[in-house]
Amino acid sequence: MTLTEDAAGVYIISATPFTQDGAIDYASADTLVEFYLSKGVTGMTILGMMGEAQKLSSDESLAFMAHMLGRIAGRVPVIVGVSNAGIANIAALSHAAMDQGAAGVMIAPPRGLGDDAKHYGYFAQCFEALGPSVPVCYQDFPLSTGVSLSAELFLKMVADFPQLVMLKHEDWPGLNKLSKICAAGGRRVSILCGNGGIFLPEEMARGADGAMTGFAFPEMLVEVVRLSNMGEADAASDLFDAYLPIIRLEQQPGAGLAVRKEILRRRGALACNAARAPGPRLTDADHHDITRLMARLEQRLSELKGA
Repeated sequence: MTLTEDAAGVYIISATPFTQDGAIDYASADTLVEFYLSKGVTGMTILGMMGEAQKLSSDESLAFMAHMLGRIAGRVPVIVGVSNAGIANIAALSHAAMDQGAAGVMIAPPRGLGDDAKHYGYFAQCFEALGPSVPVCYQDFPLSTGVSLSAELFLKMVADFPQLVMLKHEDWPGLNKLSKICAAGGRRVSILCGNGGIFLPEEMARGADGAMTGFAFPEMLVEVVRLSNMGEADAASDLFDAYLPIIRLEQQPGAGLAVRKEILRRRGALACNAARAPGPRLTDADHHDITRLMARLEQRLSELKGA
């Protein structure tokens, strides 16, 4: 299940489950995997930013990766987030992931990259350290990394580095950049979109191949991608609009991860909604908002089915 330029569909970004005292909850990790698979996802991404990878020790990252790959590998493709300022660390984790059955790895640029020459040079070193057998997804998330990627620079990297097979597009605003990349010609790469799915219908219309995000209702992402690919843009938008209030709630800076984990807990995917410290905690008012919006979602979905 090696990652290729033709990858499409929904690669769900997995949460990392924790117990209330902050330990990794491996039993919930198993429940979460089965939940995601039951919703029809095409693949999974582990150790991403939403997966709180930055809060794990090196030993924890390796142990969690081994556990998840042992549970998932061979069922759907798995992408492992390996972002790290140290290129040797990226290479070591990438090769360990591939040895254990990963389909590919995802790398975001570290903070502090300046002009395009430095940006290009950093990834040139990454690709050299990884070697030709490790497929790479570039994570373009400047709202988090502080590093902007121009369409021109990305297209140059696509032309120069055959290991680069996927773009995780989550620039914001970024629709025109997405259109420019899709229209450029040259070697094709897969484009999956993030940001909680908040622009998914528009991104699909601009040429994206699917989604890579962690929204707590992955079945919506799957169906919106399917409808979009069938040319049923209005039906895709109608379904998306029913979920939009919850997408918006999950996209809150800081608090959004706690909202997502609580919804996953309510849906039976997690035993505990805890984010590892330092992380957000929900108030009673937050719980009230979630309850209200989930009830309204059920009502709206019922109305759509009866329409």
